[in-house]
Amino acid sequence: MLKILYVASEAVPFIKTGGLADVAFSLPKALRKLDVDIRVIVPKYKEIKEQFTEKMKHLISFQVPVAWRRQHCGIDYLEYEGVPFYFVDNDYYFKRDGLYGHYDDGERFSYFCKAVLESMENIDFVPDVIHCNDWHTGMIPVLLNEHYKKYGKYDHIKTIFTIHNLKYQGVFPEEILEDVLGLGMEYYDENALEFYGGVSFMKGGIKYSNLVTTVSETYSNEIQYPFFGERLDGLLRHRKNDLHGLVNGIDYDIYDPSKDENIFEKFSFNSIEKKQENKIRLQENLNLPKRKDVPMISMVCRLANMKGLDLVLHILEDLLCEDVQLVILGTGDEHYESKLKEIEHKYPEKLSANILFDEGLAHKIYAASDTFLMPSLFEPCGLGQLIALRYGSVPIVRETGGLNDTIKSFSEYTGEGNGFSFTNYNAHDMLYTIKTALKLYRNNETWEKIVKNAMSEDYSWNNSANTYKKLYHKIY
Repeated sequence: MLKILYVASEAVPFIKTGGLADVAFSLPKALRKLDVDIRVIVPKYKEIKEQFTEKMKHLISFQVPVAWRRQHCGIDYLEYEGVPFYFVDNDYYFKRDGLYGHYDDGERFSYFCKAVLESMENIDFVPDVIHCNDWHTGMIPVLLNEHYKKYGKYDHIKTIFTIHNLKYQGVFPEEILEDVLGLGMEYYDENALEFYGGVSFMKGGIKYSNLVTTVSETYSNEIQYPFFGERLDGLLRHRKNDLHGLVNGIDYDIYDPSKDENIFEKFSFNSIEKKQENKIRLQENLNLPKRKDVPMISMVCRLANMKGLDLVLHILEDLLCEDVQLVILGTGDEHYESKLKEIEHKYPEKLSANILFDEGLAHKIYAASDTFLMPSLFEPCGLGQLIALRYGSVPIVRETGGLNDTIKSFSEYTGEGNGFSFTNYNAHDMLYTIKTALKLYRNNETWEKIVKNAMSEDYSWNNSANTYKKLYHKIY
């Protein structure tokens, strides 16, 4: 049986700041159903809830070399829904408030990469493939090649590196090479890890892994060009034959409107009319006028430029002149938060701006809304549109990254399509597309067809998990 160690900086249900955490649980869960012995290893953060930590079993403690220092490492273990999880325990590095953004993140995640490699013998699980994710794990392929494979230790292990978002790269001063990683200064070279005067963990993962994947086919092409490539487009073009784009899935056990305990009224493909009850109850909860006939548009996202918030604000008052309700959930840039609250005050019967993160409320919004807006500047994969499809909330998206791969504009002539899309990053193109959707919403028969098309899609992990299994076998 193929053995995979899946390394990530976060994973649900233990700790989450973004979509990586969802993938780090759902993909291994799907792969284990395909007879892959895949196990996950993450840091043991202070913020992991006691309901999990009290069930963890301590396996072993050992020392990890951090250049001239040696740091304690404990490995704890917990199986969750059939997926084995290992937790790297070190109070100095991980018993802090917040996962990222600390002054010594370079050292913290250098330690994590080393701890993962040192742990394998200690936990008696030496994998065939180490599957690394984002910059936090980018030094694992480098250290594996330099300190382990070279001397015959772990020389059979292959590596895959997945880019979830190229924008976040983990760039640190050159001193980190010798002082923390224990690597020679020959790595401080543009053909190695040097990156515009620093050391890039992301570059390390891309350059030294056997294969590189990212989270949609369109994004894998986009990042080979300067606009999306974040100054790594040249390296990615160089590795284009080893670069694969695989659309993420969502966990259909978690996102299932027929079983979801978070929503007001459960429904399915065969009882779409029950969505209306969810809308009425949500309107009641958010102090919006209770109207079944009004189209409800929703957004559940980080309030940031990347997510197209500047487009939304540009046409927001024009949009609110239509007969619509707009429900927004998320936190982010203070500028967007304050502007949305300001406009909500002006249009209290049409806009509900919920400046918080609430998983239960997110589910309620997916279940209640008629359309789901994602006008992203760039979107490596996107999970929101996949969840929206599952709940019959018709996506309106910009054609970029995973949005382009998963949402196809509805055609009145063929009856095909699961949403609406626009090409240019332009507020008025977006508004035109929204108005097209609103026009079709008035035709009950057509709208039901679009909703059923959306709910018929299969974006569970089945397809991507099978493809990952083939990639593992391809390199091992």
